[in-house]
Amino acid sequence: MARSGAVGALVVAAHTAVNAWLLRDPAASVPVRERVSVVLPVRDEADRVHTCLTALLASRDVSDLEVLVYDDQSSDGTDTIVRKLAAEDPRLRVLTGPEPGPGWLGKPHACARAAREATGTVIVFVDADVTVAPHGVARAVGLLRGTGLDLVSPYPRQLAVSVPERLVQPLLQWSWLALLPLRAAERSARPSLTAANGQFLCVDAAAYTRAGGHAAVRGAVLDDLALLRAVKRSGGRGVVADGTDLATTWMYDGWAPLRDGYAKSLWAAGGSPAASLGQLAGLGWLFVVPAVAALRGSRLGLAGYLAGVAGRVVAARRTGSRSWPDALAHPVSVGLLGQLTALSWWRRWRGTARWKGRLLDGPVHRTSAGRTFDRP
Repeated sequence: MARSGAVGALVVAAHTAVNAWLLRDPAASVPVRERVSVVLPVRDEADRVHTCLTALLASRDVSDLEVLVYDDQSSDGTDTIVRKLAAEDPRLRVLTGPEPGPGWLGKPHACARAAREATGTVIVFVDADVTVAPHGVARAVGLLRGTGLDLVSPYPRQLAVSVPERLVQPLLQWSWLALLPLRAAERSARPSLTAANGQFLCVDAAAYTRAGGHAAVRGAVLDDLALLRAVKRSGGRGVVADGTDLATTWMYDGWAPLRDGYAKSLWAAGGSPAASLGQLAGLGWLFVVPAVAALRGSRLGLAGYLAGVAGRVVAARRTGSRSWPDALAHPVSVGLLGQLTALSWWRRWRGTARWKGRLLDGPVHRTSAGRTFDRP
């Protein structure tokens, strides 16, 4: 098992290097000649929203820009901050509305209601924890139009400070660089060949409408992946791209928010307990088993472990993340991912998964036939 895992880790490392070369880079900024609508959904983001909006409103090379902020029932003063900025800049509009209806999760609901008001030919979705570079929006639109794609997701540079963050966060960009064939993903409508990041997502407005918008993914925890899949189903094409120089984000400050953030969504990444278990078993076979064999003196195990480290280093350097010494702990990162996935399914099973103060779904029960169903 260690031998096959080591060989597999070497193959994955080589694939990571190929993807790092193929990853689409945004061209230099040029003036955007069309109207761009930026959608920012917020809920209790008082500590982040000012920085995010100030950066967006300072965007260069976008002469016709509107920023639509949908305040989703914030209770921490977010609305006061946003309305003050809106009073100073007519490009910024603040929208509010009711609680999400049945079948809707908060973020898709906020995005859908804001997108309904968008008047641009391009819609850019941004999260409140993202700081966009001065030319970030223009270069994202240029990438969209220059590639002929319908949706591009420039992956922001991910900041990680504490030890738990440094162990887990790099797995985000590593996972699609290591495991997703990028060029095939652009052309294929297969759901499995999809990667996107809702932190910064640029989509042609007409393609967004054809796909059904966020109404088509109203109950999706991973709404970014679901939206790209909807675009593909409607005949469009899209893919993740390099956003290292376009935007920066710091998702989670420490262990507790990181744990809760991943626990709300990792179950959805697997789709079923069996699929999640299979994914984790595959990662363990490729990156944990060789490391254990290396500790027992296996040279092939050592080669497999170093291949895993090399893949992490390639992904980190390509996406502007820290590589040393964090990559050396890659087997530990995979193990921690397994723990978080188990916690995610446990909370999903018990119906206790929450985000921004809202329950995400009801408990999951098993029928006598072993199938699962959700309590309404």
